[in-house]
Amino acid sequence: MRLLSGLCPLSQSSVSLRRANLTGSLWMVGAMAAFAAEDALLKGAAATLPLAQVLVLFGAGGALVFAGLARLRGIALWHPDVLGPPMRVRAFFEVFGRLFYVLAIVLTPLSSATVILQATPLVVVAGAALFFGETVGWRRWSAIFLGLAGVLVIIRPGAESFTPLSLLAVLGMIGFAGRDLASRAAPATLSTDILGVYGFLAIVVAGLLYALWEMRAPVPVDVTTGLLLGAAVLCGVLAYTALMKAMRTGEVSAVTPFRYTRLLFGIVLGVAVFGESLSPDMLTGSALIVLAGLFIMWRGGQRAA
Repeated sequence: MRLLSGLCPLSQSSVSLRRANLTGSLWMVGAMAAFAAEDALLKGAAATLPLAQVLVLFGAGGALVFAGLARLRGIALWHPDVLGPPMRVRAFFEVFGRLFYVLAIVLTPLSSATVILQATPLVVVAGAALFFGETVGWRRWSAIFLGLAGVLVIIRPGAESFTPLSLLAVLGMIGFAGRDLASRAAPATLSTDILGVYGFLAIVVAGLLYALWEMRAPVPVDVTTGLLLGAAVLCGVLAYTALMKAMRTGEVSAVTPFRYTRLLFGIVLGVAVFGESLSPDMLTGSALIVLAGLFIMWRGGQRAA
């Protein structure tokens, strides 16, 4: 009986952990679905509005929502750490990544842009080794190069079908990787809501910068496009919130792999909504990127254990 009673707490702990992992995984899947929907909605809005206007309206809407949430929680919208070096670097990469990734989803197939974005964790691991001195063994370096080879398979540089526009998603992915690396050094004094406020304000800056290049006058927003933008803001806020909940629920090694469900959602939306087709090269590249990412996560979990 003593033996059985000693095993009960362990069993209950194991059940609780499994429940937490399941909950965290569901939050992650929900976040990736919302991010994919956000991409599709922005692509739809850009069909009738100048891209710069889409970015400014989307960024302003998201910033207002997160600012409202922060004030409801009694969080001040300003803190001196907002102007610190890590946040300045984060803001630069946020503007860079958002601008080029939104250009990618508007000007290239949504499915291929979404797939290329999945290489972001590979670049983050490489950056952590190069800039933060984290130890990355030859196996994980091999996986990083395998995943980047998958990106090359998708964009096919040198082939007749190659288009420079496919590099937009690569530049967006590099920007997001830089943002994620900079976020590691973001001060703990800044809450998730405040990071959300300034993250969306960076999108406004990206839109204003692109307006200088685009040189198009703003267009009146009709009801349909307004609904698309409003839904995109809602999806963006829900996705960001769900992602934060996912990363704080359960084990990171169990929850993080579900990031790759965004690839599935993006492909389905691209094919079903925008009539895109899937080439063998894109499917092969997708498999290489996902396999490389999952291997790196597995090796990271083994090292932590």
